[in-house]
Amino acid sequence: MSIFVDENTRVVYQGLTGSAGRYYGLLNRDYGTQVVAGTHPRKAGSDVDGIPIFANVGDAVAATGADASCIFVPAPGVPGAVLEAAEGGVRFIVVITEGVPMHDEARTFAHLQRHHPDVRLLGPNCPGVISPGSCNIGITAGHIAKPGGPVGIVSRSGTLTYQALHELKEKGIGCTTCVGIGGDPVPGTNFIDCLAAFEADPETEAVMLIGEIGGSAEEEAAEFIAERLSKPVVAYIAGMTAPPGKKMGHAGAIVSGGKGTAAAKVEALSAAGVRVGSNPTQAGEIMAEVVASL
Repeated sequence: MSIFVDENTRVVYQGLTGSAGRYYGLLNRDYGTQVVAGTHPRKAGSDVDGIPIFANVGDAVAATGADASCIFVPAPGVPGAVLEAAEGGVRFIVVITEGVPMHDEARTFAHLQRHHPDVRLLGPNCPGVISPGSCNIGITAGHIAKPGGPVGIVSRSGTLTYQALHELKEKGIGCTTCVGIGGDPVPGTNFIDCLAAFEADPETEAVMLIGEIGGSAEEEAAEFIAERLSKPVVAYIAGMTAPPGKKMGHAGAIVSGGKGTAAAKVEALSAAGVRVGSNPTQAGEIMAEVVASL
């Protein structure tokens, strides 16, 4: 079993006719994902390597039954693309695009919550979601992920998402679902959303959480873990050596006023019973110990 997506998920790519959208859309189709459509208002009726292009998401949903969208459009077009997807009838929207202004993110997410509460948004600025062996939406390389569980992964960092998958595969450990939530200040899906889904998934027996400096998401996740999660959690927090007050990579990774430091996050997670690795490799080794004891 997986969370958010599975082998039956049918995906429309908004931006399939662009270079990045085409590359990853076809790569994900070759992985086994049901990439059933693309959209472009001026290219309706054409196709990309056999995948039909529609004028908008609503037309694509009506013709193909698509229930998820992956967005590869430039940052200024993201709010409109998200609303088009939600109004078009999909239930799950993945936004890969980075550089979306925080105010655009906040307004778009608030609109979804008010008018489309059943639609889940993942991202922006995220690698997407992969249920190894069945569905891959986004930019994660499928070959680094081992199917078959029992570990669920949720990560703020794109690169460390890939390393976590690779570390576990090297140890012969499979993954139920790996969710890259992105590191922007206003993510559509957060740690708690994923932790709650993993808690409800009977095939996920342990969870790996990868966080980083900035914000309070990891501290909030620690509180949730302490109060509501019954499954073991292993974590790694990036940025232990980051100087305070410096933006590290993106807008979400900034420490201000003494809050959001890696040390504070490690302390909160440790107090909640989470085993925290000092580096990604050690986190993988700890998870191997946890899986062996399940």
